[in-house]
Amino acid sequence: MPGSVGVDSSASLGSAFAVALAAKDFDRIRELLYPEVDFRGLTPRRVWEARDPEMVVSRVLREWFEDSDEILELLHLETSAFADRERVGYRFLVRNPEGLFEVEQQVYIGERDGRIGWMRSVCSGFRPVEGE
Repeated sequence: MPGSVGVDSSASLGSAFAVALAAKDFDRIRELLYPEVDFRGLTPRRVWEARDPEMVVSRVLREWFEDSDEILELLHLETSAFADRERVGYRFLVRNPEGLFEVEQQVYIGERDGRIGWMRSVCSGFRPVEGE
């Protein structure tokens, strides 16, 4: 059922992307991205752009989630269709040397030949978990 964390990762490109990112499975993410992907992302301090899967992984996702960032849990995952796009929202619980954080992203995806060909992402940034 859309909206639940238990969504089968093969159910949609968006849920497959979120599950792969939660696992930091960058090889799987490369497989999901079309060779000429049009990626743009917005984080609290920067705008990001990439044009191929390797750039998305090395210059964006590995910057967003560094080696020291341990994604402990996929807290929330929801997907829905919107016109010719898929919308996916997900939230991670992340621990790093600075503490415990929640990170939420909202993503819009356009499919191309069964892969992610167009992607726009907005990120909340790392929000501290109270009491930590």
